[in-house]
Parts: sequence; structure tokens; C-alpha cells
Amino acid sequence: MTNSLIVQKYGGTSVGTVERIEQVADRIVKTRKTNTNIVVVVSAMAGETDKLLKMARNLTKNPARREIDLLLSSGERISAALLTIALQARGIPALSMTGRQIGLQTDNTHTRARITNIDTKRAKIMLKKNHVIVVAGFQGINAEGDVTTLGRGGSDTSAVALAVALRAKQCEICTDVDGVYTADPRMVPQARRLDVVSYDEMLEMASLGAKVLQIRCVEFAHKYKMPLIVKSSFKEGDRGTLICEEDSNMEQPVVSGIICDKNQAKITLKEVPDQPGIAANIFEPLASASISVDMIIQNISEQGHTDMSFTLTREDLVEALVIMDKVAKKIHATQILSDAKIAKVSIVGAGMRSHSGVAAQIFKTLSANKINILMISTSEIKVSCIIEQKNSKLAVNALHDAFKMQDKPKNTKKKTTKK
Repeated sequence: MTNSLIVQKYGGTSVGTVERIEQVADRIVKTRKTNTNIVVVVSAMAGETDKLLKMARNLTKNPARREIDLLLSSGERISAALLTIALQARGIPALSMTGRQIGLQTDNTHTRARITNIDTKRAKIMLKKNHVIVVAGFQGINAEGDVTTLGRGGSDTSAVALAVALRAKQCEICTDVDGVYTADPRMVPQARRLDVVSYDEMLEMASLGAKVLQIRCVEFAHKYKMPLIVKSSFKEGDRGTLICEEDSNMEQPVVSGIICDKNQAKITLKEVPDQPGIAANIFEPLASASISVDMIIQNISEQGHTDMSFTLTREDLVEALVIMDKVAKKIHATQILSDAKIAKVSIVGAGMRSHSGVAAQIFKTLSANKINILMISTSEIKVSCIIEQKNSKLAVNALHDAFKMQDKPKNTKKKTTKK
């Protein structure tokens, strides 16, 4: 398309009531006056997805994923239709589309589908007719013609994928927060909004549990260099946070963000035989069930046996325990333990590549606050610690203070020397 096209995504709270839907419609009308074409992607109204899931689970504890996809996709369709009606009432030519109608094709993995292709033919025709297209996010269609969904936060991924496919100027994620912060402002009152975040940092933050953006939407943006802006749905003129390529000419802060993910659980298999192939026997069944594992720890072997612990999202715990019960019998593990009262606290910063002592400062700070570390994981630009969930707020605030993240760093240029 042209550089006059932008894609905007509105989250559940932004379309949570009829009044808020009308506010979104008013924003779109103002944007249209700047001669900008708009594709809008919407989530389900706040609380709608949880309500539908609860209804299904009142019928059975383990409903079929295919039927869950069809059920949950209705929430976004309602939002899309209502917003389109509001736009039409304002004299704006608008058309709502489901995932199937916009041409968003996925693989066959129900509840966690991945986008394989987007057929933009119909969308381009409507944009040439100067229509606003309102897309039901979070959903697509597989090769069998079944409705699929992209997982929690999937509307973000829908929006970025459409922006890439339609060659939009940028993708704006309009939500109930006005950008990406150094920490969750609800946990840390001194948290500061970041003006710019690199793709790498945002990928780490999203993977570690930051709820501002879904990781797959950041992956899409990074791969295709699509500028992402996270901004408020409720503040006029809000610039938000720009997510883009890292600027090599600017000095990076050592730490950009602290993330706390309470949606964590841990499983431990006791007295696992310490021999080749055992790890594969444990984790292949989980992979086959599309259950992602995060941290893995294997203790030192004693008398030919060891303990194996790993973390995963809490929503996958019940299904994973069923799988592990079969695995434990197969490999002759003596016991299965689980803990859903844990949290993952992570420090992220591109500046960690060139600064030492970050991990030491983390451990020192947590120790000073009598917070025990259960597991540790690191990468080039992050350090993560599993702690007891009851200590999560204390840990995040203590670390935020220790790294002085409330202070805005100076934008000094890196020194360069001629060779």
C-alpha cells in the first residue's frame, strides 16, 4: 500500500463498553482527517474471553481446543461489529471482517495457532474505496476451514502481521497504558515511561511476562522492521513508546526494565535415572502437547539418580501434570512435586552487554531483603530469578531502587575512536 496507511490495535479495556467504543470511533474520525488510511484490529471487550472460558469449563474441565477456538473468536467479532456500527453512524465508510474474511491463514494448532499467510486482496480493494477496515483480532482460519486463535494477546500479532502484509507506515498498539515502563506502575509507583525501546529489549520483556505486548507481535515487527508504537487509548496527543532498531550511536542504559511474571509454576521430578535419553523422555511429550518450558535445572547426580525441575505457565500446569504422571511411570521417577505459588523477576537491558556486575547487584539486593532465589536463568541482556510469589512486589521495588531506574538517563553519544 502507501505510507499513508497505519494499523491501529485497540485492546479489551479500550473497547470494554459502548461508551469507550464510541471514544475509539471518535479517535479514528480525527485520524482520518489527516488523509490517513486506517486498518483497525480489536480485541474482545474486557472480561469477555474469561467469561466464555469459564462457561466452557463449567461444562467440562478439559474442553476440546477446536471448540474453544470457535467459542473465543466470538468475542472479537462482537467488538469489530460494534465499532464498525459506531463508525458508520458517524458517516465513515467502514467494514468489519473476521480472521477468515481478512485472509489470515494459520497452521492447525488450536488455541496457539501461528500465522502462515495473509491474503490481502480483499483488504486492498476496500482500502482503495477509502473504507476503514475493522478486523476481529486474535483469530484466523486453517487449511481445513476451522477457526483458530493465536493465544493470549493474539490481537497484537494480528495487527503487526497485517501492518507488514499491507506495507503500512507503522503499527500502533493502543491500550490502557501510555507506553512501556521501567516496571509495572501498579507495582512500582516510581516507574518511568521509556521513550524508545529496542526490538531486542522488548522481545526479552515480552518473553519474560510483560503484558504490554505479545512476544510474537514483537518478533514479527523485528523481522520485518515494522515500527511499533505503544500508546494510550484515552490520552489525546500521547506519543507513547517507540519500539524500533537499537540506535548504535546512543549510550544504552544498563537496565531498561524490570519484569515480574506471576503466571508461573514449577514441576519437579524426584529421583530421575541419570542416563542418556531421560531428558528427551520428559520434554518431548510436553512439546507434542504444545506446552512451552522455560527454566530447567538438573541437580548433581547421586547414586545414579537426580532431580529435574522446570518452569512453565500456570495455565499449562494441570495438563503438564497429567503428562508427567505418565512420564514418571515410564522412567521410574519416584515422585512429582508442583508449585504454583512462584514468580519470575527479571532484569532487562541492552547495556548489560558491556557492563559487568548486574547479576551481583541483583543477588545482593534480594539477599538484603531476605528474598530466597529458587532458580536462575541468564542471557546476554537479561537475568531472571524464580522467587516465592509473596515476595514479588518487594523484589521489584527493591531492584528498581537499586538500579536507580526512576532517574532518566542522559542521552550521551558513544565515544568512537579511529583505528
